[in-house]
Amino acid sequence: MSYSVGQVADFAGVTVRTLHHYDEIGLLVPGARSHAGHRRYGDDDLDRLQQILFYRELGFPLDEVAALLDDPDADPQEHLRRQHALLATRIGTLQKMAAAVEHAMEARRMNVRLTPEEKFEVFGDFDPDRHAEEAARRWGGTDAHEQSRRRTATYTKDDWKRLTAEFDALHRAMAQLLAQGVPADSTAAMDVAEEHRRFISRAYYDCTHEIHAGLGEMYVADERFTATYEAIRPGLAAYLRDAMVANAARNG
Repeated sequence: MSYSVGQVADFAGVTVRTLHHYDEIGLLVPGARSHAGHRRYGDDDLDRLQQILFYRELGFPLDEVAALLDDPDADPQEHLRRQHALLATRIGTLQKMAAAVEHAMEARRMNVRLTPEEKFEVFGDFDPDRHAEEAARRWGGTDAHEQSRRRTATYTKDDWKRLTAEFDALHRAMAQLLAQGVPADSTAAMDVAEEHRRFISRAYYDCTHEIHAGLGEMYVADERFTATYEAIRPGLAAYLRDAMVANAARNG
């Protein structure tokens, strides 16, 4: 059987434009054409697309994906083994981070100060308190930092679960727009960015549009933030930044 570009886009959850782009750069050239010249994808093409999307979700840029898939010494089983290993590593890291976050939430709820060793165990040289102070100095001053500290000190475990779910939903909404090829300066993306800003204002501190745009710049300038958003979807850090900056300009 063969499938049209629209059918494949539906199967894979990507846009037709994405498939056209993959064809244009030689990453995924459909194996056949209809009499009218339309792209037709076979099972081998679908297998390759699956591999492409696996690597993209793992953060590989397209040129590296092409090099990996076109390596004459690699076989499909090897690609799956590599992807499984990478995913297992990521899952392990995320599980450790989730446990550390839960530990931090419980400690905050009980008004217990974590030791430096406990903080550094997962984050390496990243001290969350120091980083929060850095952000406050650059984009809000100590008032914003103090406001955030006072608010979060009262949060319960259920509060943190609710806030995390809300924030994750905003990130998923932005990632979906990115996946659909919606421009970052579109009304839809800017509206999600505005909800992102309002969330921060409700949960942590009064986040002005200027501060919000500054946070967006931090998401791409600081590799720690970039890695977090890239793990959700490759390209999300820059896309979110652009939407936040555009939204600030819209409300300037």
